[in-house]
Amino acid sequence: MPELISVLLIIAGIIHLLPLSGVLGAERLAVLYGQSFDDPNLLIMMRHRAVLFGLLGTLLLAAAFVTWLRPLALGAGLVSVISFILLAKLSPGYNEALRKVVIADWVALVGLLLALALLLMQQRDNLG
Repeated sequence: MPELISVLLIIAGIIHLLPLSGVLGAERLAVLYGQSFDDPNLLIMMRHRAVLFGLLGTLLLAAAFVTWLRPLALGAGLVSVISFILLAKLSPGYNEALRKVVIADWVALVGLLLALALLLMQQRDNLG
């Protein structure tokens, strides 16, 4: 069971690390999101967003190997994917590139929920 939790955290971590390449600039962000980022203000915010995803992805990967990080990583990961999925649901009409991000977040959500369930079962078994 601990190995499966690790695998699920690694998958979610990789999904969250993918946007990190956006820190390289507007061209990479355009590939990721199917939008142009000509406005320097928007470019700064999106590059910063890429850094934050890098931090979250790193936390998820670390939690795959450092068990005491798992509750924090799962909480942060779940907040990330659930909030994005809800925002997308409330904003129909997004482009094909963003649809792929939504699908990736659904994959991450399923993995994180499964990892959470396994972690809770493991903790229950350790208590009993």
